[in-house]
Amino acid sequence: MDVGFIGAGRMGRVMIANLVRAGHRVRAFDAAPEAVAAAVEAGAQAASSAADAFGGDAVISMLPNDKAMRAVFGPGGILPEGGSATVHINMATASVDCATDLTAFHAERGVAYVAAPVFGRPEMAAERQLNIMAAGDDAAIARVQPLFDAMGKKTWRLGPDPRQANVAKIAGNLMVACMLEAMGEASVLAKAYGLEPQTVLDTVVGSLFDVPIYRIYSKFIGAQEFEPPGFDMRLGFKDAKLALDAGEAVNAALPFASALRDIYLEALAHGGEGKDWSGLTAVGLRRAALD
Repeated sequence: MDVGFIGAGRMGRVMIANLVRAGHRVRAFDAAPEAVAAAVEAGAQAASSAADAFGGDAVISMLPNDKAMRAVFGPGGILPEGGSATVHINMATASVDCATDLTAFHAERGVAYVAAPVFGRPEMAAERQLNIMAAGDDAAIARVQPLFDAMGKKTWRLGPDPRQANVAKIAGNLMVACMLEAMGEASVLAKAYGLEPQTVLDTVVGSLFDVPIYRIYSKFIGAQEFEPPGFDMRLGFKDAKLALDAGEAVNAALPFASALRDIYLEALAHGGEGKDWSGLTAVGLRRAALD
């Protein structure tokens, strides 16, 4: 397939490499020239702009936040006015409001829109171990399924409304952030009683939670090693706010999300910028004077 790719960051460039390996032709654009260079090294062609990347069978976007998504794909952006055969696949984490607006604008412009955020870190993306949450028109999803197969291990179809995939992603990230905080608090308790946090985490994870995501993050948290980030602290903070905004819109109280927002903010205030989102666990150690 002929594919455009907009947003060749940590995740995007790995996904591009997998698409190329699967035999797809990829035109990549990113605002950072070094990201485009990495995509070209992986076998993609360089696009001169986001508009230049749009076209072919599909365009995949992996942009960092709502502001960037609205700028590229909202009013005044790159979507053609007369419709297009190109399917836009938005694989980033968007707010419910942004997802709603983008869905309406794509329909207005006559461009098929599929939301397909992913669960997985860059190292999992490299091994095609991503889980892809897809929502939108069934026919459009079927058309781009070969691209999902090239990037992930499973595609979960969540409904006809694209924002349903975004809600699932926000909910899933909330669950992961709660898990990170729980492991951090367990580490505080262990260290306060003279135990090595890594030993306790290995014991509990091996006994009760022996699945990849717990194994991966228990190593980071046990060693308190949060650089380089796979998913950075600022994005964790953003996702906690996305959960709170989504809950507020439907009068759903999310007390854990409220606590996580404040913990992420405190972590950022104490040098967390540029660290992995699991670095929120350093806050508990600092509060207990164990850091």
